Amino acid sequence: MDDAAPPLVDAHAHIWSADMPYVPSAWTRPDYAYPVERYLADLDANGVRYGVIAAASLFGTHADYTLAALRTHPRLRGTVIVDPAIPAAELGAMRDAGVVGIRLQWFFLNPLPDLRAEPYRTLLSRLRDLDMHIHINVEGARLPELLAAAGPSGVRVVVDHFGWATPHLDPEGAGEAALLRAAGDGRCWVKLSAGFRYPDPATPRALAERLIRQAGTDRLFWGSDAPFVGREETTTYADTIRFYRQSVVPDAEARRAIDRTAFRFYFG
Repeated sequence: MDDAAPPLVDAHAHIWSADMPYVPSAWTRPDYAYPVERYLADLDANGVRYGVIAAASLFGTHADYTLAALRTHPRLRGTVIVDPAIPAAELGAMRDAGVVGIRLQWFFLNPLPDLRAEPYRTLLSRLRDLDMHIHINVEGARLPELLAAAGPSGVRVVVDHFGWATPHLDPEGAGEAALLRAAGDGRCWVKLSAGFRYPDPATPRALAERLIRQAGTDRLFWGSDAPFVGREETTTYADTIRFYRQSVVPDAEARRAIDRTAFRFYFG
């Protein structure tokens, strides 16, 4: 493999059609669509073979379009947002369609739901039994609470965007410490995704170095965060690969190991 080879798996992107309804609480409402065909074209143009669709908070539990894309394209997997009381049979049907996990899009949600209490306790148990995971997006400072609550269930955990370990979102560094501890213990995986959203580009590089050193490449994935909502004018798909390769994980062997981790986790 060439040292400049593209990632094998993009573990974090979003898709939507022009007619998908936004939830009332949507933080933004893009005036464009990013259908699966455009995403696949971006993958192909940049040499990326597989993709993972992350449920977008903009559309809440509306997952029909993602489910149709997963059924049609075996090179894709995805996560969805669900009502925590979703029946086991419906979860199983989603898994059979290519859904690998449930996204907890809880950024700035107060108070946080209690994963130890119903209906989340049953949901996590069902996800564990179906070999699915929870996919967490929350401020870094609140990661310790969620990781501690999820731990007893035995469900696998994937954390978005380097765990949002920034001075603004994790001022005491407690979230980063909890994330490193959980990943090092083999309880969770971390997406090296959306590094372009960090004000200081040195931050994702330093976080990746610590994650590789303390948790290892078998706990990491790379993700583009396409189509870069809010940053469309300044970020391209090729930019995200270049940033990953040159700034976040410059070591080619480490990137190859991360590729293998992502393929095993999502497609193996």
